[in-house]
Amino acid sequence: MLTPDVVKGSLPNTELHADAVAVLRGWTPTSAAAADARDRTLDLLAAGPVAMSREHRGGHVTASALVLDATGERVLLCLHGKFHRWVQLGGHCEPGDRTLAAAALREATEESGLAGLRIDPVPIDVDVHPVGCQGGSFHHDVRFAVLAPPGAQARVSEESEDLGWFPPDRLPEPLAGGTTQLIAPALAALRRAPLRPVP
Repeated sequence: MLTPDVVKGSLPNTELHADAVAVLRGWTPTSAAAADARDRTLDLLAAGPVAMSREHRGGHVTASALVLDATGERVLLCLHGKFHRWVQLGGHCEPGDRTLAAAALREATEESGLAGLRIDPVPIDVDVHPVGCQGGSFHHDVRFAVLAPPGAQARVSEESEDLGWFPPDRLPEPLAGGTTQLIAPALAALRRAPLRPVP
């Protein structure tokens, strides 16, 4: 019998799964909540590569990015088209994604229309939250810091109602839960190491 993954042509990605396990096992959490979410995500990943697929009813790993401008003085958020809150860019992993950082960078590029984004491959947060996928599931979202090139002009995608650059201390409302907690670790990542064009 064909599984939903086979029907959709998106076989579970063993390379991405292995990367997710390695990244999360080697990661030092940025908060107690992130540590709990990391442990829950590693438990989910024990199911194997299927945990990377949106068809996995028990939950699946997603990747997102907090995009900072070239100065580190503003963050790019999107007004999400489905739940009408401002949130960082990101979404489901796809069959072609080889690493979680690559998935986050692809999502940030697609949703912002920005070329030349650079990513720190070390996560800044992990968050587990309920979603409507498959009639009710959980996103185990692994989050990264991304740096935009100077003069970057974002373009609204099909998934967003709007995009905007905001100072970290003046974020828009209504704001999705968990977005504020990304600011401090993203800025720390920017200070810690140069962000890379390719994960």
